[in-house]
Amino acid sequence: MRFAQPRTTEEAAGLMAQESGLTRILSGGTDVMVQLKSGLVQPALIVDIKHIPGLRTITPEDGGFRIGAAVSGAELGEHEGVRALWPGVVEGVELIGSTQVQGRATMAGNLCNGSPAADAVPGLVAANAIARIMGPDGARDCPVADIPAGPGKTTLAKGEFLTSIFLPARPDRSGDAYLRFIPRTEMDIAVASAAVSLTLDAVGIVTAARVALGAVAPTVRLVPAAADTILGTKLDDAAIASLMAAASAACNPIDDKRGTIEFRTQVAGVLAKRAALIAYSRAGGTA
Repeated sequence: MRFAQPRTTEEAAGLMAQESGLTRILSGGTDVMVQLKSGLVQPALIVDIKHIPGLRTITPEDGGFRIGAAVSGAELGEHEGVRALWPGVVEGVELIGSTQVQGRATMAGNLCNGSPAADAVPGLVAANAIARIMGPDGARDCPVADIPAGPGKTTLAKGEFLTSIFLPARPDRSGDAYLRFIPRTEMDIAVASAAVSLTLDAVGIVTAARVALGAVAPTVRLVPAAADTILGTKLDDAAIASLMAAASAACNPIDDKRGTIEFRTQVAGVLAKRAALIAYSRAGGTA
């Protein structure tokens, strides 16, 4: 196994593209180190990207923020600007692991690990976040929603890796929220989760919305049908009931010891309702 510490994103992409064997990016390392120790992966090359300039910074951009792929959860949680603009995204990231893990774990790593239950991903999908990807042919941008391909899989091609995630600007009277259900009080994996982002007009009517569900399908799932149920409403009882039904209808979960199909399907609807009400309140509405 070889270990490399490139100084540019181009160099990192080149190293990965030239390696015929398995490669892994080392950023926070909270996933890859566990996989290495357990023998789940045996990479021929590990590429440490923490020392590449810009990958550990949070930069204002076009009214939003560009978050480097090596920014830790703890660093993101301490950033007042990101917390104010996208509190639901930060909530999801801060649920990854323990306090110690937060000092190393990254939002980009949580996304690229490919888990349907990843806590950072539903909030990013609801936010319509954009990932910047470097590869052998240069940089490209891709919606976060298009990166997961299934449990442990992504759509990234050989030699490609994330360099940053862009959280866009948003209109006034906007809010978002992320919620999950876990069997324990902390440090567990979501049995079901939901993120909602919405924008209100001056009288509290929802004019834009995005709803994303986690842990209830092979990938985190954007559910436009659920978002449509609350457009043009003030989250009245009928709208909430329709939202819950649409969220549950979008579920395709597994049945295991942590939760049955029926349980996950029902809980996803409940979490979508609660996340929508929190987002609505944060946007300045009164349900």
